[in-house]
Amino acid sequence: MKLQEKQKKILRLLQSNGKLSSKDITKKIGGKITTVYAQIKKMEELGIIKEYRAVLDPKKLGKPATAFVFASLAYPAHKEGLASRKRITNEIANYSEVQEIHVITGDWDILIKIKGKDVDEISNFVMNKIRTKHEIEKTLTCIVFETAKETMDILI
Repeated sequence: MKLQEKQKKILRLLQSNGKLSSKDITKKIGGKITTVYAQIKKMEELGIIKEYRAVLDPKKLGKPATAFVFASLAYPAHKEGLASRKRITNEIANYSEVQEIHVITGDWDILIKIKGKDVDEISNFVMNKIRTKHEIEKTLTCIVFETAKETMDILI
């Protein structure tokens, strides 16, 4: 869908602060509040705006450690194809430690982003929840030392 410039402005503002009201947005971009409200509702109905959420500070919530885990599926899982890969990614996605999971190309099949209180908790998660799945052949865990940028914003 091709977005109008006003829609792009609305989306940029909502990405930076999802609590902005239609009135607040109208003050920033001009126009009529009813038009801004209608545009927001239209983008929600079209699924351009999927949801609104609070962005939490993991350090203040006792989950400051981040890791990315690359996982490779064992040969039988490859042979079973997409159904097996979808099933295992859905199982892993259900763990509370998992923030993101992606099916990727290259030497690895899955990329998992996890949060934990420390390296021990991350290690425990990988060893006791990921590596115990018979479909997982091997993993590579990368601990994050520092995060320079982390966002869900999409440049529009």
